[in-house]
Amino acid sequence: MQREAGEQRTCTWGLRLAIVAFAWSLLAGGETFAQAPSTFSQDFRLWSPIFMTAKLPSSFLAYMEVQPRFADLDENGHIDQLLLRPAVGYQLTEHLSIWQGYAWVGNYNQRHTPPQSPFFDESRIYQQVLYTRKFESFKIVSRTRLEERWIEHVDGTAVRFRTMLRGQYPLPMAPEWALVASDEVFVHLNTVGARGPQAGFDQNRFFIGINRTFSK
Repeated sequence: MQREAGEQRTCTWGLRLAIVAFAWSLLAGGETFAQAPSTFSQDFRLWSPIFMTAKLPSSFLAYMEVQPRFADLDENGHIDQLLLRPAVGYQLTEHLSIWQGYAWVGNYNQRHTPPQSPFFDESRIYQQVLYTRKFESFKIVSRTRLEERWIEHVDGTAVRFRTMLRGQYPLPMAPEWALVASDEVFVHLNTVGARGPQAGFDQNRFFIGINRTFSK
């Protein structure tokens, strides 16, 4: 009887947490508040990434990412960015791997971003350390990345540091569903001209949502 009561309390707690997370993602995901306290602007976008990781001989790994991003979906939605990001990695331990990769970023229909052109591209090389660990049912992923960036119309090499922590917790009453939360901080390490990135804090990406696993 005590075990059944405990399982029921766990299910009730998990359901409440899922409802709160889902409500928060709906409320916070689409609104960006401006400096004026009584006004806000809405920026509804769709990111549709495709990831592939493959094991190679001798502990090597291969990775490929294709990620189109669409903007202004509440009006006449259009592609905003396209990211192509291949990489080669090496598995140092069961939980730790290192990576060397390349990224091409196409920026379309830019309205307010220098150099005020409808399209400009960017090439990057990046080094990455990835740590993945599972504690019973809770899974964490820590990713630290250093990027060297060459941006069209900008002279010089921009260097950016970024680090992300992600957690995933499957719901006890429905383990195919999981709560996911992550936070990633971006910092520019140097200043690149008047039109390039300026040294200092760049952005913070916080995400909370729900994950559905369909198969292994």
